[in-house]
Amino acid sequence: MSNVDRGGAHHPIVELTLTRIREFIREPEALFWTFVFPIVMTLVMAMAFPSRAARPVPVAVADGVAQGSDAAGSIREALAKAPGIVLREVPAGGEQRALREGEVHLIVVPTDPPTYQFDAARDESRTARLLVDAALKQAGRVDPWTAREEPVDVPGSRYIDWLIPGMIAMGIMSNGMWGVGFSIVQARMRKLLKRMIASPMQKREFLLAQLMARLLFLAPEVAVPLVFGALAFRMPINGSIGAIAVVSLVGALAFGAIGLLLGSRAKTFEAVSGLMNVAMLPMWLLSGVFFSSSNFPDAIQPMIQSLPLTALVDALRAVVLEGSSVNGVRGELVRLAIWTVAPFAVALRIFKWR
Repeated sequence: MSNVDRGGAHHPIVELTLTRIREFIREPEALFWTFVFPIVMTLVMAMAFPSRAARPVPVAVADGVAQGSDAAGSIREALAKAPGIVLREVPAGGEQRALREGEVHLIVVPTDPPTYQFDAARDESRTARLLVDAALKQAGRVDPWTAREEPVDVPGSRYIDWLIPGMIAMGIMSNGMWGVGFSIVQARMRKLLKRMIASPMQKREFLLAQLMARLLFLAPEVAVPLVFGALAFRMPINGSIGAIAVVSLVGALAFGAIGLLLGSRAKTFEAVSGLMNVAMLPMWLLSGVFFSSSNFPDAIQPMIQSLPLTALVDALRAVVLEGSSVNGVRGELVRLAIWTVAPFAVALRIFKWR
């Protein structure tokens, strides 16, 4: 059949190609993942990993014990003036966590001569040791001295040990949000929610049931990666099973509540998918799953610390790698509890059956 016989229409291949292009343009999700996401990812990675020449070395000074606060003060003053070094505060007892998370690369103890605490297995720590030593010798006394070294064996300092708790946390987030939000939208599209209006069931009972059902697969979801990490990579599991269970449970409830909120009004799979991606993308990039969130500038640290995935990642790593108790991660648990109560309350208010 000729083009004239088709009433002036293009060849079927051309028409179908143009149709697919129009469909693609009309899909916001496709446009986002194709054009926007690569740019966002590039900017985030550039912010987290600037060139080595432009990245200052984070260092902390422990409180002076042997020589008092004067020695610590003079060391802080010398390091503050040194190029390529940035001073950070580390709370007492948090030295190992700061070294493991990359918040600092070296800790100076103001003894005579100074003592350097660092993870000798990390290149950045060895570099920090050289920079700090040079800065203190240039600003210090004239007589020669050699610093004491205390290499620290930080629990979970291997990348695989550090990564597995983060991957577990990300799985809890993804399964919680998608498992709850997607199922609600699916039931709404199939008119199943509409039929429930005539039942004596209340909205809060339905929403709570969605959260409780989410918890059925939580135990294997957490246990399988932990057991695999311990057997395949000899990852240390220093925390108690009870503490790991409490942190995982509170985290699952938080992300389940967020899933309820995102699915409370969405009417199509496309709508809920877009909402899920918008909610999860910042946490994928900023919450420290694949690399430490301390790499980002101090200006956005309050926002990063307020994210629920950051709280869950930090709590799981503290329990699994450091052996922290539930009381030791109470701050993270409080943040996750807020992310449970607030989204659930909003979802209960705006939820629609139709």
